Amino acid sequence: MSTWIKENCTSFIHLFCIKVLKTGRIPQHVAFIMDGNRRFARKKNVNTTAGHTKGFEKLSEVLKWCLDLGIPEVTAYAFSIENFKRSKEEVDSLMALAREKFERLIDEIDSINEWGVRIHIAGRMSLLPEDLRATLAKAVLATRKNNKLHLNIAYAYTGRDEISRAASHIVDGVNNNEISPDDIDEDLVSQAMDFGEPELLIRTSGEVRLSDFMLWQVSNTVLYFSEVLWPEFTIWNFLIAIIHFQRHAPPLQEDKEKTPIQIQFLKNLELKKTREWEHILGY
Repeated sequence: MSTWIKENCTSFIHLFCIKVLKTGRIPQHVAFIMDGNRRFARKKNVNTTAGHTKGFEKLSEVLKWCLDLGIPEVTAYAFSIENFKRSKEEVDSLMALAREKFERLIDEIDSINEWGVRIHIAGRMSLLPEDLRATLAKAVLATRKNNKLHLNIAYAYTGRDEISRAASHIVDGVNNNEISPDDIDEDLVSQAMDFGEPELLIRTSGEVRLSDFMLWQVSNTVLYFSEVLWPEFTIWNFLIAIIHFQRHAPPLQEDKEKTPIQIQFLKNLELKKTREWEHILGY
């Protein structure tokens, strides 16, 4: 049994409600700001690490709900660059938790591949400990051929930093004569980002701000703010968010056709990112 996808967390009545909701429009990409782990720890009078561990366990449930609903892409805001300003004890515990969970993922890779989960991790990787970067690289490369559920994890990330890195990639493309300035448009910038545009963004804990998450992508996204703390987020809270999406979703937009030059640039960019992960492992 995988610790990343929690099985047996949906009852018959849950599955019945999911089936009803699937008669309507289901978002194809859902993003989560998983807020409230520390407040949950204080509420339960446990240490902060226990709160973050409960938060990860909740993510494993949410991934199963998304699979049941047929949602093919999930993005989770796991660790902001701003979080490095927290106490050394808390930052070290978060790094240790990430190390433990991704090592377990690698140990459970057969199960992960059976579920068809593809891991994509993005952020300022140079800020993370070297051994953690190596573990993340193994997870990304080991799951890169899976296509049932794309799990994007924002780690050492902010939206503004993502925009700056995308701009850097585009500048490199111009300098390397892969594209010309005339090839640069909104669609190319969007494609150069770490993450695509979510149709639904959910934030827990009652906060009603984006906290520098996916700033470029959410101009057309349905936002849903839940009062509950992330570890206490239930399937009913999630299904209510889906209903909220179905009530407020904008019309689907057609993708703009890319030029052959843009297509090749984006292929080169994807290859570059893969090589960066391989370089971390010394390939």
